Amino acid sequence: MAKLSSFEDIIAWQKARELNKVIYSITNNNTNFFKDYGLRDQLRRASVSIASNLAEGTSRQTNKDKAHYTTMAFSSLMEVLNQIIIAYELDLLKEEDYNEIRKEIEKISNKLNALKKAQLNS
Repeated sequence: MAKLSSFEDIIAWQKARELNKVIYSITNNNTNFFKDYGLRDQLRRASVSIASNLAEGTSRQTNKDKAHYTTMAFSSLMEVLNQIIIAYELDLLKEEDYNEIRKEIEKISNKLNALKKAQLNS
């Protein structure tokens, strides 16, 4: 299938989609998350929001507006980080899954910071 939009070229968007797949896989296959469906659903929504904000931002006209959506994506990423910390502390998340997600969050964070800097400096 052909690409429809430039957001598909953004590495941060690609990594956010990968993180989203990890979040869904872990929350689908981990019966501990069935104990707290509220946290599970909020974690899923926040992880989807990262890529969604990046996609929406590409449709904006000014770089300042684009950077605003990149900031919103970063905020959603921090929400995911907060939620996985809570899930780990409540023993809903295994240590290996927790560490894997944290590594991916750090990578995405770096990409988002670089993207925002580029948007504001162009």
